[in-house]
Amino acid sequence: MAPALPIESALPGLRQALAAGRNALLTAPPGAGKTTRVPLALLDEPWLAGHKLIMLEPRRLAARAAAHRMAGTRSEKVGQTVGYRIRLDSQVGPQTRLEVVTEGVLTRLLQQDPSLDGYGIVLFDEFHERSLHADAGLALCLETQRLFRPDLRLLVMSATLDCAAVATVLGNAPVISCEGRQHPVTTHYLDQALPRERSTGRALEDAVVHRIRRVLAEESGSLLVFLPGMAEIRRVERRLRESALPPDVLLAPLHGELPQGEQDQAIAPTPPDRRKIVLATAIAETSLTIDGIRVVIDAGLMRLARFDPRSGLTRLDTIRVTRDSADQRRGRAGRLEPGVCYRLWTAAEQNTLALRRPPEILDADLAPLVLDLALWGTGDPRELSWLDPPPPGAVAQARELLTRLEALDADGRVTSLGTQMAGLALHPRLAHMILKAVPLDLGSLACDLAALLSERDVLRGPAASRNADLRLRLDALHGQRELIGEMTVDRATRQRILRTAEQWRGRLHLPAPRHGPRHRTDFTPIGALLASAYPDRVAQRQPGAEGRYRLANGRGASFAEPQPLSSEPYLVVADLDGSTPWARIFLAAPIALEELDDSCAHQIEETDVVEWDDRAQAVRARRQRTLGELVLRDQPMSKPDPTKVAACLLEAINRQGLGCLAWTEGLAQWRARVAFLRRLEGPASSWPDLSDEALRASLAAWLGPYLDGLTRMQQVQRLDLATPLHARLSREQQRQLDRLAPTHVTVPSGSRVRLDYEAGESPVLAVRLQEMFGCRETPRVAGGKATVTVHLLSPAGRPVQVTQDLASFWRSGYPEVRKDLRGRYPKHPWPDDPLKAPPTRRTKRGP
Repeated sequence: MAPALPIESALPGLRQALAAGRNALLTAPPGAGKTTRVPLALLDEPWLAGHKLIMLEPRRLAARAAAHRMAGTRSEKVGQTVGYRIRLDSQVGPQTRLEVVTEGVLTRLLQQDPSLDGYGIVLFDEFHERSLHADAGLALCLETQRLFRPDLRLLVMSATLDCAAVATVLGNAPVISCEGRQHPVTTHYLDQALPRERSTGRALEDAVVHRIRRVLAEESGSLLVFLPGMAEIRRVERRLRESALPPDVLLAPLHGELPQGEQDQAIAPTPPDRRKIVLATAIAETSLTIDGIRVVIDAGLMRLARFDPRSGLTRLDTIRVTRDSADQRRGRAGRLEPGVCYRLWTAAEQNTLALRRPPEILDADLAPLVLDLALWGTGDPRELSWLDPPPPGAVAQARELLTRLEALDADGRVTSLGTQMAGLALHPRLAHMILKAVPLDLGSLACDLAALLSERDVLRGPAASRNADLRLRLDALHGQRELIGEMTVDRATRQRILRTAEQWRGRLHLPAPRHGPRHRTDFTPIGALLASAYPDRVAQRQPGAEGRYRLANGRGASFAEPQPLSSEPYLVVADLDGSTPWARIFLAAPIALEELDDSCAHQIEETDVVEWDDRAQAVRARRQRTLGELVLRDQPMSKPDPTKVAACLLEAINRQGLGCLAWTEGLAQWRARVAFLRRLEGPASSWPDLSDEALRASLAAWLGPYLDGLTRMQQVQRLDLATPLHARLSREQQRQLDRLAPTHVTVPSGSRVRLDYEAGESPVLAVRLQEMFGCRETPRVAGGKATVTVHLLSPAGRPVQVTQDLASFWRSGYPEVRKDLRGRYPKHPWPDDPLKAPPTRRTKRGP
């Protein structure tokens, strides 16, 4: 009989809650037994009669281990009462009543049958991890309850969680708590914080290895060491093996990419006379019970994938562990007996840790989710009940990508191709690539490529990071060599990739490829295949520095150092880091321009580009073929659209200002005459506004029709503006203009003197004083409505008086002017009475 676990005390309350209502929330600390005891305890509930129970796990390893442990509890094999379904692996049979599933299996079941017929309850285990699949699964199950199955029950189980928010989204569901039975764990912190530059990389690994060696000497029991990722696990493992571990110590790495046998070895009980060091990622935080663990060493880091909707790129960030994760890790040391936890940070740093990790839905690539929701029939995620709604920016980016991949139509509805893509249980990019490859007899190669991109790099060694060519990886996959240049081939990864590719080929009924030296595979189509998966990451080499590329999505990408692919004019980038302005390219393949025309034909646009060239001061017209932000072909146009050319010229004129046009003095005076009449009439004037602001605002209306055939600013500057400007006046206004605002007036001497309308508010008549003798009234214009401003000039042409009242000047101003000027200009007449003197343009002695 299995030993009693703390969760047993909570089972009566849980049964009662689910008998009385539809939903419940169960919280219990790590090791309480909720993963393996709760599902079995619910199998015989009356409300579950005739139905199955399904439990969602966030990780494949945990799902498989939980199923095996529960089956063992019943002295059965997996596939009898208890089974599991994970990606590309299923162990269920006709008698299975309890299914442990993961990786979108629940979502696919809901798509196939939104009512979940045959299932009575859905359990969400380790919900505090807030995986994207768990959040989506819960939202869809709540919709299933609302629309189809009011009898369906939902149970959310967690170790650390914001219970109030979850209970609310579950319809104010009851919360059942279990205190657990955690053995005491002594926690040790560093006395001094690791310097920032030592908190990651080799220095951190030094601290981990040093702590492991000390613990082996000072503590009993097995060790569980938490490291951020596979690379750190491999390096620590290598250093420990090189340091001659004691003979009774087993070294067992544990991460999601290991073969099942090695994963099982890491979690299996240790023989009584042996100790074990398990080097694990965050995969060992929850769900799994690793027998014999008494000491936990926590490096204090975790790795999260974060998606940037602006760039369409996902990057892996290494961040400090959160408080809830640190507590989960610490609890591993006290599951079976009192334990010890060594944290490689200080007690002061502990207080600065974030409370919990962010929900994956806030930082994930949402393309798979948006496709799943579209298949469900939900175009807008906001229609569902979420703990944290998907970010609108990421949703919009996902829709754009799915439209590019032909999974959604322009209205956001799923296409037939999109339905097929979802059925492959792959990321939409890879599913699109495989399905597009099948009619071209490239389906088998596409399966290999998809499997290669779904796993870690098959090549090892420093040289692998300096060569991003995917063709080398496929060569390693298809060949039998252990070395490719200075790179070694990881045999375990190779076998896993081959198995995965073969499973996809089986689903699509594709023949297996022939490998070996007699059957060389043509890798030429790789670029075209990748382009069907990553159309937004087609990359065009930029002039200048070698190895810099521009992606179709507008972002920049580059190689960290020169390599064979650096000189390729076009690439398709399958893997890159989006954390810098110039993302680093990790995996790519070349593609010819002709291949792009075929593989991305529905996305390539042909446009006529008419734009202004500031340097040449001319309109340039070109016909371009573009893929996103990339210009694939660019050729001059001999006959561009005249309206586009004119619009381009008008924009250049507007930007440079009206001063770039061919203004003459006469035309400037003409504008001023019209402006004078407009001012005179006031706000209701019928005369047009010819100010700079008004002319620039109406440039297209008055100048546009006269730009036909012109392409250069030099030609525009030779254009006579009189015709287009005069056309701004009606015929009647053109006749009235000369009468109301004459260009000249005849003065008493008989001279025709020009009126200057630009000099002020009223026209200015600048005339020699002697020519105005005998003139009693100031000249007037605009039908007598406006008096001109008279500038009376000396014989030298300098103003001696400005007036709009000549009579007053002759009476009071002239005597002073006469006194001042007659001595300086004795040859000119200076009569005592200017009103009786004859006007003259000559001197006294002139002929």
